[in-house]
Amino acid sequence: MGRILALDVGKKRTGIAATDPLQLIANGLTTVATIDLMEFVLHYVKMEEVERIILGYPKRMNNEDSENMKRVLPFMNRLKKTFPAVPVELYDERFTSILARQAMLDGGLKKKDRRNKALVDEISATIILQSYLESKRNKLTYK
Repeated sequence: MGRILALDVGKKRTGIAATDPLQLIANGLTTVATIDLMEFVLHYVKMEEVERIILGYPKRMNNEDSENMKRVLPFMNRLKKTFPAVPVELYDERFTSILARQAMLDGGLKKKDRRNKALVDEISATIILQSYLESKRNKLTYK
């Protein structure tokens, strides 16, 4: 069983998270400049077995695609061409930044550390991935 990689693609930065090999829990990995994202993914896939890639699906409250979708969709297509054997999926990312900031507050991070946008992006990717894992488990439970 390979890892699942999650990417919260932004204009400047992308938060990255991955599961353990058994796909039980999501762990934040890092944040990279979005311009360097493909290079990071290429290297990661060489080093680790990746079973699936999850991209944060940027949606508005009215369920329409947000402005960031114009960056996510071309990147998703590029991933599918580069890694044809690895499924690439979109997963709703609404509220992940808010949840990430709340997690930082609940975790006792100082105000200065909570302003670290890169850390917010990494935690957001982790939340996206953990939510994806839980939704998969819930589907198995209710079948």
